[in-house]
Amino acid sequence: MFFYILKRFLLMVPTLLGVLLLTFVVIQFVPGGPVEQMVAQLQGRDSGGEGAAATGAGYRGRQGVDAARIAEIRVFYGFDKPAHERFIQMLGQFSRFDLGKSFFYPKDVWQLVKEKLPVSISLGMWTFFLSYVISIPLGIAKAVRAGSRFDTLTSLLVLVGYAIPGFVLGVALLVIFGGQLQWFPLRGLTSSNWETLSWGGKITDYLWHITLPVTASVLGSFAVTTMLTKNAFLEEIRKQYVLTARAKGLEERRVLWKHVFRNALIPLVTGFPAAFIGAFFAGSLLIETLFSLDGLGLLSYESVIRRDYPVVLGTLYLFTLIGLVTKLVSDLCYVWVDPRVKFD
Repeated sequence: MFFYILKRFLLMVPTLLGVLLLTFVVIQFVPGGPVEQMVAQLQGRDSGGEGAAATGAGYRGRQGVDAARIAEIRVFYGFDKPAHERFIQMLGQFSRFDLGKSFFYPKDVWQLVKEKLPVSISLGMWTFFLSYVISIPLGIAKAVRAGSRFDTLTSLLVLVGYAIPGFVLGVALLVIFGGQLQWFPLRGLTSSNWETLSWGGKITDYLWHITLPVTASVLGSFAVTTMLTKNAFLEEIRKQYVLTARAKGLEERRVLWKHVFRNALIPLVTGFPAAFIGAFFAGSLLIETLFSLDGLGLLSYESVIRRDYPVVLGTLYLFTLIGLVTKLVSDLCYVWVDPRVKFD
């Protein structure tokens, strides 16, 4: 087991290097970088539109800006060095978990991540909790009643819900319940007067704001977990030990919850770490952008649009590292749940 874990940690190094190198190379060819945006601002043009367009057409952005000022801007953003030197310097910083400073925020990337993390955690915790609390009992009920009208109807509803992308559902929820009916707010996680509310008022206001984003975020994972639970239970119910337990005269409830339940939950329990982390980051970009939630997803989107490369690369490094460690923990959970699994 020790050598397996060591080998997995060693494999994380080339994976991280490959992800960072590929992203860094792509960034070098993306027009409208921070230097071009600053030049466009000095010329009084919109940094997101004309500056980027001028860069793609022979870069006319320097017209009207002194060459010495251009050189100062390049030094300020660190673009006076060759690309390979900047990449090696970035790897040295990341090895010390120094994610650098933002180009457009007067803060370190670590500080930005810590400020935005509570919003993403809030959205992710509700998504993860509701997905499993509803999906597992529903999947068990479907497995016990396999082939019945209840199973067919719930499968139809679950698959229809799975076919609707989360952001499409989010737009529909905003238009209907936020715009037409005005039952829920259109943006944000709390109201502007949240600080003046009582504790009960704060909780009510928070739940009022989080309802639509969580509903749009839960739908996809809800369907997957439900069908996975159903199939796992059906597979276990058909095994010989279940027939033996029933032949001994055990109650059906005891057979299901004491014998089948423990074995059927193995694929679900081992997927807990990945689902827990994935609820925070996967799909949060669209949901947070759509509902104007100031979390990591919205930060990533704005960083890409504004070409804030330290934030883009820093958060990518952090999320990739978390994903690799989570994958290792998920694999180790197989041994913890089922001692028959041996990685040796």
